[in-house]
Amino acid sequence: MVDNETLQAGEDGGWLGVKYDPIVLRPASGTPYEGSSKTLGAEVLKLHDVDQDRLSSRRELLSSLRNTERRSSDYESFEHFQSLAKDILGGTALQKAYNFDHEDPKVRESYGTHIAGQSLLLARRMTEAGVPVVQVCCGPGDLGGGRDTWDTHGNNFNHLKNRLLPVFDHTVSALLQDLSDRGTLDETLVVILTDFGRTPRINTNAGRDHYPNVYSVAFAGGGIRGGQVYGSSDSNAAFPKSQPCSPPDIHATIFHALGIDPKTEIRDMLNRSFPISDGGVLPLT
Repeated sequence: MVDNETLQAGEDGGWLGVKYDPIVLRPASGTPYEGSSKTLGAEVLKLHDVDQDRLSSRRELLSSLRNTERRSSDYESFEHFQSLAKDILGGTALQKAYNFDHEDPKVRESYGTHIAGQSLLLARRMTEAGVPVVQVCCGPGDLGGGRDTWDTHGNNFNHLKNRLLPVFDHTVSALLQDLSDRGTLDETLVVILTDFGRTPRINTNAGRDHYPNVYSVAFAGGGIRGGQVYGSSDSNAAFPKSQPCSPPDIHATIFHALGIDPKTEIRDMLNRSFPISDGGVLPLT
């Protein structure tokens, strides 16, 4: 039911503590590409593998073994995830979201029968079940395995044209159209981003390497005004030309769109105060 892999940098709760680590769900359907994706090192729940009778007996066993004399702080993080797991595995809302049997076949097909499309469909259904934030990781294996990944150090243009971009365009277009048809796009913020761009210079393998100086982010829904382009790069796509912004500005804009003051302060595990963002809100609404 649960898989574990090595945790990758930046994909956990960090100094906020393990209570803010993600829980990864894989869709029960979807034709996989070659290769396999990392699980981010978090717990991966496969809801279709859960036997409810066995789950119930495990709960009873756990209750009988629990030490009532222990300090609650000793098990706080463990019990947090235990409670989440109980809600996910035994609750009806997420179980219903995870079951695509009652989804409109035309809508389900519009996302694509591959794991990328079915992952975005699952994300939409999870938001409707009350999950406030869902991240879909289109990593190695989910949008083409082996060499067909977004890390295009070689054969960049063929990989993008023939494999990666058609799947991306298909699935994201289906998501936005589906949200619009359901009347929920205005209240759902969709953010499409990555951790860095690619070099404007093509390397000797017809690929593009890691490059942080300029790249694009896309927003849709959530009060963002559609049909606009903010900022531009120079003629070589090497540096910003107009209206430059930074990752903190993106963070602040996301918080603002979610109705959260970007200057809100939170405290770490040592009770030190930090603002959730030190960027400025971009005028996109």
